[in-house]
Amino acid sequence: MDGAKLNYAGKKYVRTEVEHLPATLKLVHIYQESWECRTCRKEGRPYHIKAPTNAPLLQHSMASPSSVAWIMYQKYVNHVPLYRQEKDFKNLGMELSRSTLSNWIVKISDEWLGAMVSRFHEKLLSQAHLHADETPIQVMKEEGRPNSSKSYMWVFTSGSRTDQPIRIFQYRTGRTGKNASEFLSGYKGYLHTDAYSGYGVVKNIKRCLCWSHARRYFVDAMPKAVKNTDATLPQQGIAYCNKLFEIEEKLKNLSSEERRVQRLKQEIPVLEAFWAWVDTNLEVVLLQSKLGKALKYVKNQQAGLMTYLDDGDCEISNNLAENSIRPFTVGRKNWLFAGSPAGASASAIVYSIVETAKANHLNPYKYLEFLFNNLPAIPFRENKALLDSLLPWNPQVQALCKI
Repeated sequence: MDGAKLNYAGKKYVRTEVEHLPATLKLVHIYQESWECRTCRKEGRPYHIKAPTNAPLLQHSMASPSSVAWIMYQKYVNHVPLYRQEKDFKNLGMELSRSTLSNWIVKISDEWLGAMVSRFHEKLLSQAHLHADETPIQVMKEEGRPNSSKSYMWVFTSGSRTDQPIRIFQYRTGRTGKNASEFLSGYKGYLHTDAYSGYGVVKNIKRCLCWSHARRYFVDAMPKAVKNTDATLPQQGIAYCNKLFEIEEKLKNLSSEERRVQRLKQEIPVLEAFWAWVDTNLEVVLLQSKLGKALKYVKNQQAGLMTYLDDGDCEISNNLAENSIRPFTVGRKNWLFAGSPAGASASAIVYSIVETAKANHLNPYKYLEFLFNNLPAIPFRENKALLDSLLPWNPQVQALCKI
């Protein structure tokens, strides 16, 4: 430039950058003011009053709604183990041991979040369509059991068409059907599961079995060295299953009754051809082979595999429960085991909260913080119905915590 005065000539957009603001911690000191009426004091009347303060999450603890919500969010949503969180807190200037973090999770889950999950349970049992699944978990310090024993995390979910999505996790030391029977006591409706016999002890239900599991048997039976797979018997079984899923995809947005009618119209011919194909091949296939086991599996479960046709709100698979339990299995790869039965129970409670929040399109961290800010102020132990204002589908909760 020649040094002459410059005149503003406008601006043009160059780019957008994402700026990261690292987390910070601060100590908040809470004081409570008190006041007295000296006239009342002289005349013998009550004279002392204190300003109201929010009830703490834990007595004599630095645990706050935001800090505990973040710890739970990191572990149960982002799968960050507590020993790594301990390091993160240290890098931020705060010495919080993993045992302290664990104690916060266990105590706060028991004192506050457990009541919410109990309310979820009541709402879940009132629905007409449920899903269930289970997966192993290793738990230390179980009474009378070695640390290598296999325990289980169960999940029970609402159906896909409900306006009150719920996911409830339950830690149990075994896989017996008694666990499902106790949890579902009094329930009458459709229960979607795999073919595990334990669910057979649950009374007064209509059991829908999973076509995805049936398809997997045929996938496992596929000969790996065969390139022209269309000509193999396992591929024929897979093709029948795929056809059912293709029809289901086209029908998913129909009303319950319309979907039921269209299923009968479009899927019955496919199913009749499939069962005829199964019967024919059971007579010629070696029953101990993988294909033989696949054919026996679907034949033995034929009644349960056909139940979904009875109701348009039933699903053809149990993928909903499997997808609901997947975040737990991912987290398990990082933290490997639960340190105690109390820790496993607390994990089940927190997973119930965060997965139900996600199913209702809420930000899990915001929902946890919302609960911790509100639960201590509500006398829900005297009146459980007060918890309904905190349920994730409540309009106010949706407005405050929606993603």
